[in-house]
Amino acid sequence: MIVFGGMTGWLLSSLYTALVSMVDRIFTLCNEANLFIEMENNSTYYENFRWNKLNESLYSSDGAWKLGQYGSALVLAFFIYNFAFSPMNRVRCVSEVGWSYLSSGGYGHAGNVLHHRSGGRGLAERIREVQRLKKTGELPPVYPNGWFSILETKDLKKGQVISVNALGQNLAVFRSTEGIVHCVDAYCPHLGANLAVGGVVKGDCIECPFHGWRFHGPDGACTHIPYSTKVPEFARVKAWTVCEANGRIFLWHDAEGRDPYWKLPVVPDIQKGNWHYRGRTEHEIMAHVQEIPENGADIHHLSHLHVPNIFKGSDLTDAFANNQVMDIAKHAWNGDWKTEDEEHMASVLLTHGFSLFGGKFEIFSMTVKALQIGPGIVHLYFNTPIGSGVLIQTVTFH
Repeated sequence: MIVFGGMTGWLLSSLYTALVSMVDRIFTLCNEANLFIEMENNSTYYENFRWNKLNESLYSSDGAWKLGQYGSALVLAFFIYNFAFSPMNRVRCVSEVGWSYLSSGGYGHAGNVLHHRSGGRGLAERIREVQRLKKTGELPPVYPNGWFSILETKDLKKGQVISVNALGQNLAVFRSTEGIVHCVDAYCPHLGANLAVGGVVKGDCIECPFHGWRFHGPDGACTHIPYSTKVPEFARVKAWTVCEANGRIFLWHDAEGRDPYWKLPVVPDIQKGNWHYRGRTEHEIMAHVQEIPENGADIHHLSHLHVPNIFKGSDLTDAFANNQVMDIAKHAWNGDWKTEDEEHMASVLLTHGFSLFGGKFEIFSMTVKALQIGPGIVHLYFNTPIGSGVLIQTVTFH
């Protein structure tokens, strides 16, 4: 969901110029081919002329240079397209970031952390041990009240059902033949078949794959049993409140079972089609949800933890090592939080700069407005010299 503005225009114009040059060359070759065809009455001369022409084109410095140009243009076009126009999809599991000191018994990097063995135990087991030994104190409720993202809109087609595990629940999320999203508990109350495994969408209902019982998406009531004229009272699954906004499907959770008491804000430029989906990153972490917004509200950690540049890596022992070569480029942050009119929202206006030689030469700057919406959603609106956009952060529990 990023707009690159002038940079995108420059890239497209360069690409267009290269492609036009290639098309012109192709038409030139086609015209030469037509001349060859007209010479078919003298086949020997035609063959000699054709091969001589080919040899001159390939083995002359001018021909080789043009061939290199066209090849380079194609390679450049491929990389530009993949970098600027293909949505990014980056997923990292819990053992991939921040546990290198466990994998080696001290500090350092692990080759393949998922399969690394130290002392006869895998990294995943050692991570769980660290979590068990951590002093936790008194924790707030595991699942707070609010809206939580469970799927991306583009992943659920009409008539499709998807199994989702979230908020300690096994859910069947489906889109009706009319395009409306519904979410119900995954297990049929009859004999426990999973509605998301082989279940069939019929109108605004989902049909159990085991005996054909049909459940209404909006309220979870059983509406049809193929071998019975009467539907028992217990034939019902729990229906969850869901909504679609900003390219995602959200589920409402409330510990007391109340209906939603606040609405999800929509991003106008997404709704109007001005901003387009540019990819996502997904990280699996071990933390209570409250720790994540508290970390975002901690402005002062930005001025320390997020100062080193990306080339120093994600290992903190390297990032804060005395490496003067890498320290020539640094980030700078500043900002203040404030409450919004609605009690479930807060915001911070951040300024960010990237400079060389201790701030003497600023090469990049931008402003970011972060909007915390309930416990599990953040909208990061940013403005940069090359365009504007929004990064939508969501937190979902398993």
